[in-house]
Amino acid sequence: MERELYRIKEGRWIAGVCTGMAEYMNLSVTVVRCIMVAMALFFGGGILVYIASIFMFKVKPE
Repeated sequence: MERELYRIKEGRWIAGVCTGMAEYMNLSVTVVRCIMVAMALFFGGGILVYIASIFMFKVKPE
């Protein structure tokens, strides 16, 4: 079975990108959110990655 990255509406804070990434990587959503915040604070790219992901990832069908 092929896995895909999706944005997941359930449990989302903004657009569901971190929730979808956490499910795809089988990690806690808190860990993924912390990584995204660290990327935004220390590297500046986290915000751009998040915004790009909103447009690249499809919303998971219910």
